[in-house]
Amino acid sequence: MKKILIITSLLISLYFLASCKNEKTGEQKQEGQTEQAAEEGEHEEHENPSTANLTAEQIKSIGVEMGSIEEKELTAALKANGTLKVPNQNRATVNTLYSGVIQTLKIQPGDKVRKGQVIATLANPDFMRFQEEYVAVSDRIALAELEFNRQKELSAGNAGALKNFQTANTDLKTLQTRRNTLAQQIRLMGIEPSQLSSGKLVSVLSVKSPISGVVSSVSAQIGSYVDLTSPIAEIVDNSQLHLDLFVYEKDLSKLRENQTIHFTLTNAPGQEYDAQIFSLGSSFEGESKAVSVHAKVMGNKSGLIDGMNITAAISLEKAKVPAVPTDAVVNYQGQDYIFIVTDPHTEDEHHKESSKDAASSHQEAEPHDHKAGESGEKEPGVTFEKVPVAKGTSDVGYTEITLLKPIPQNAKIVVKGAFFVLAKMTNAGGEHEH
Repeated sequence: MKKILIITSLLISLYFLASCKNEKTGEQKQEGQTEQAAEEGEHEEHENPSTANLTAEQIKSIGVEMGSIEEKELTAALKANGTLKVPNQNRATVNTLYSGVIQTLKIQPGDKVRKGQVIATLANPDFMRFQEEYVAVSDRIALAELEFNRQKELSAGNAGALKNFQTANTDLKTLQTRRNTLAQQIRLMGIEPSQLSSGKLVSVLSVKSPISGVVSSVSAQIGSYVDLTSPIAEIVDNSQLHLDLFVYEKDLSKLRENQTIHFTLTNAPGQEYDAQIFSLGSSFEGESKAVSVHAKVMGNKSGLIDGMNITAAISLEKAKVPAVPTDAVVNYQGQDYIFIVTDPHTEDEHHKESSKDAASSHQEAEPHDHKAGESGEKEPGVTFEKVPVAKGTSDVGYTEITLLKPIPQNAKIVVKGAFFVLAKMTNAGGEHEH
């Protein structure tokens, strides 16, 4: 009887030991499943790097606003590059027809000059040789005219030989021709021949500006010797400044005369200028497929200089295109994007189901902690997904877009605060990687 009691006691002890071991193993297994579910939920939350989730409080605090893609009538513009040019008839290289030494120089680069203004004086003793000969020829013509008249009277009365009259006539015409030639040469010097009648000869010539404009460069200096091949200065008239644009063959049909152009300086894009097309090229420039288009600069030309590089926008016809506010487009790693609003209820339901499953698994073991689990539940929000786009015309605060990925019809997009959504997405992506 005693042996039976001992065996019964041993069996009961083994049973309790086995029960405790199974209970402990079950608790550890349940705890491991809960941690795995939490890790899976966290992974699922960050598994899409193209989305960002913002709570209602975050959306309100950073001022995110939603809208839709609109059909807007925007003025399309064609981009083109070119240079500022002054027509050849509005630029002048100042030279002298007679060689000499620069005695005075009255200009420097940047000075404004008017047509006929004296810009330099030139000295050379040879200048007086032509004037001296002109005066001498004029005196000889006076004597030749007297001889011509005398021989004419003698020939009329048959008192003189006809040959003498013809000789006098020839000598007079030869002297008159020589005087006219010298007079033209003297006028080219800037001297009026009538001024030489009193015998006052000029030894210093005045070099005058052939056009009105601005002195762009001065090549000579006081005391330097100049001749026909030595330029003294260069003058540019910017009043007729125009653009030389280079437009490709495929875009040439979009242009016409009198079309408006808005342009900025490539190296100083702060100020915008206007121009108007007056001529379309009829041949290609060099080996390229670009055609030269000429446009006259209108209005204010201050700060514009011949040879500057410009970037132009040629206004085309208005057209209705899909567009969004310009601030709705963000650039990330060289690609333009907009953000669309995905269905927020999908994420909310998934979050609630996960919370419900986690609560059910703990209900039997920890019935009094259910309320605490609900209070720690993550606040549901709105999910935004980035969609790649290609930008087009920008006008009146809107930018034309072309979707590079299909989106649901009537999808809501972020029209304000897109930059903050992008920051949220990139920060979340960085946290997930670490």
